[in-house]
Amino acid sequence: MIGLTVISTPWLRAKYETQDFLKPSLRISSRSSFKSTNSVKSVDSNFSSTSRKDISEDTREFVGELNITVVKGTNLAVRDMLTSDPYVVLTLGGQKAQSTVKKSDLNPVWNEMLKISVPRNYGPLKLEVYDHDTFSADDIMGEAEIDLQPMITAAMAFGDTSRLGDMQIGRWFTTKDNALMKDSTVNVVAGKVKQEVHLKLQNVESGELELELEWVPIL
Repeated sequence: MIGLTVISTPWLRAKYETQDFLKPSLRISSRSSFKSTNSVKSVDSNFSSTSRKDISEDTREFVGELNITVVKGTNLAVRDMLTSDPYVVLTLGGQKAQSTVKKSDLNPVWNEMLKISVPRNYGPLKLEVYDHDTFSADDIMGEAEIDLQPMITAAMAFGDTSRLGDMQIGRWFTTKDNALMKDSTVNVVAGKVKQEVHLKLQNVESGELELELEWVPIL
């Protein structure tokens, strides 16, 4: 991410583990995101190779990828006669990823991985659950937003985590303004940055969803 300097010291890591560097509003907001500008559109032929490299880095579209495992749903809403045929749609920027449909199941288990690239100007990851219908429009079964900042901030601050032991490096806090069922910690597990998220679906009579996020940096 542009403008982020990483100094690998125990003091810095301790600060990120407690999220001391984040303002309170950034800890809890489901819509917080980093902002960066991308004003360079072309490269003059007289620019030095160093300038060309800087422009290439500044205009790179993505900062990383997310492997998102849709684990399971619990007590999902009924949209057919007595049941539903749920599937999950994830949206980030202009990208969408969709799970398979689970037939006649209000407590579906997917354990299905979806992949989404994270743009430099990322916002919250939007999650929607739908009931699949063959002869009519699919019905909404709830939605939620996932704040990616705690995970990405911690992951980029620690850099290469492949040689680190298992440890907590960040946390997304539960508040009345987000859909979290409980605080969601960001952890290094077997050298990978992961986060388990347990959400209460919004704008629906019932339903919960569990996911696991894994950060994959661009090398």
